[in-house]
Amino acid sequence: MTLLIVALAGALIFEGLVLALAPSRIEDALRLLAGLPVSSRRTIGLAGLAGGVVLLWIATGFGG
Repeated sequence: MTLLIVALAGALIFEGLVLALAPSRIEDALRLLAGLPVSSRRTIGLAGLAGGVVLLWIATGFGG
C-alpha cells in the first residue's frame, strides 16, 4: 500500500511541476496528440503502461 501511495505522489508531483513550469507546452502536446490517429494514441498509451510496469517490477526487486 505504501508503494502505491508513493507512486501516486510521484505522479502528482511530476504532473504539477510540468503544469507549473510549462503550461503552454502541455497545450502543444495535447494538440499534437489530438492530431494522431486513435491507433497511434493507443500504442503510445500501451507502451507507457508497459514501461511503467517494467520499472515497477525492477524497483520492487524483480518480483522477489
